[in-house]
Amino acid sequence: MFKDLFQKKKYAVVPSERTKRDIPEGLMNRCPKCGTIQFSKELEKNLKVCSTCGHHFRLNAWERIAMTLDEGRLFEIDEDLISEDPLQFPGYAAKLEQQKASSGLKDAVITGEGEIGGFGVVIGVMSFDFFSGSMGSVVGEKVTRAIEKATEKQLPLVFFSTSGGARMQESILSLMQMAKTSAALAKFQEQGGLFISVFTDPTLGGVSASFASLGDYILAEPGAIVGFAGRIVIEQTIRQKLPDNFQTAEFNLKHGQLDKVVHRKEMKAMLTKLLDMHAGKGEPADVQ
Repeated sequence: MFKDLFQKKKYAVVPSERTKRDIPEGLMNRCPKCGTIQFSKELEKNLKVCSTCGHHFRLNAWERIAMTLDEGRLFEIDEDLISEDPLQFPGYAAKLEQQKASSGLKDAVITGEGEIGGFGVVIGVMSFDFFSGSMGSVVGEKVTRAIEKATEKQLPLVFFSTSGGARMQESILSLMQMAKTSAALAKFQEQGGLFISVFTDPTLGGVSASFASLGDYILAEPGAIVGFAGRIVIEQTIRQKLPDNFQTAEFNLKHGQLDKVVHRKEMKAMLTKLLDMHAGKGEPADVQ
């Protein structure tokens, strides 16, 4: 009798529809990797990293800036540049307005000046929640102007990338940005400029195939997907099954495409270390 009294029940209580409605939206978050449910405020305190499995949730541009720059303070540049519809692509103008409203951004990248660990930098941060971080004319122009600003002021350049690729609604104008940004970066590096590139999840297509892969140091967050074409496209093309960890930051590190995979909690300290080494004109930093 007492055994039955203290025995654990073998069923779970499913919340009623009324209970579900009473729970404020956004109060809880479920980790897409391990399934752990945690309070949103606790997740934010942990820099949006799952406390159970270490999964790095995606950040928008302003969240990244707040975590990276001293006091979260950015002196934004070129904030008034907005995408138009140069090719009059069907539905593009309406989609741009929709993306602005849903993301609160004017386009997929924010650029400006700030400090990291007391060192002045020009910084660019892409946001996947605006048109999947696709690179159109405005993104390419803002990246190029940021590089030119770093060249002019002789400041290090730090860039956080996330992108689904080129913005198809701008066709060849989008593809041109790959060459434009890479050419500006070549001039910057010829003058001894320091470029630290950070891949975040995901970074694909034209961004990964141009300026993002040209850093003096190339870092990535754990688990970030980095590559050119998507996994399914590659498998269909070569007709082979790819490794489970294909295109992850760890896979790219193993095959020599990255210098280091850096946990989000350690990213600012790593950037500060690199900036300090070069500000002191010492030997290149050991990022292993």
